[in-house]
Amino acid sequence: MRASVAARGIAGSTFDHVAGEAGVSRGLLHYHFGTKERLLVEVVRRESDVRIDRLEEGIGGAANAEDVLRALVRSFHEWLGDRPAPVMTYELLTLAQRNDEIAAELAELGRRTRSHLAEALERKQRTGVLSLRLEPELAAMFLFALADGVMLRRLGEPELDIAPLTEQAIIAARAVLS
Repeated sequence: MRASVAARGIAGSTFDHVAGEAGVSRGLLHYHFGTKERLLVEVVRRESDVRIDRLEEGIGGAANAEDVLRALVRSFHEWLGDRPAPVMTYELLTLAQRNDEIAAELAELGRRTRSHLAEALERKQRTGVLSLRLEPELAAMFLFALADGVMLRRLGEPELDIAPLTEQAIIAARAVLS
């Protein structure tokens, strides 16, 4: 589904395409997921879990604010470099504007991801690694907003050199973390 959405978009990614590429029957996909939208949400949920685990590993080993920042930037670049992930996420965000079930699922994924980051930041603050300038939940929200903004620029203008924008986002993030 990830590769299909990146190549064809959500509308062009049918169960027939996905089943054929995955080497399974269309009926099996319907049995396990019911709808294409549910399959999309499950893919995003699984990717979210993997990215949360990687980010927590990076932050968990951080000895100072710069280590935390490097872990955040590394996680962002991994996500940015994985073309199907951001395309699929933003396609789902568009779909969520017309589908209440998808909107609810994405909102829950957003809360869960933000909560995990906030908890990791709070743990680092308690141990003296960070001196957050915002409450952990707001800091996490702000950091995701920075990443979302850079990602939207990348998706909207693929030829744009986002390095200077990313550097400014890092400066803003550093101000929150230390």
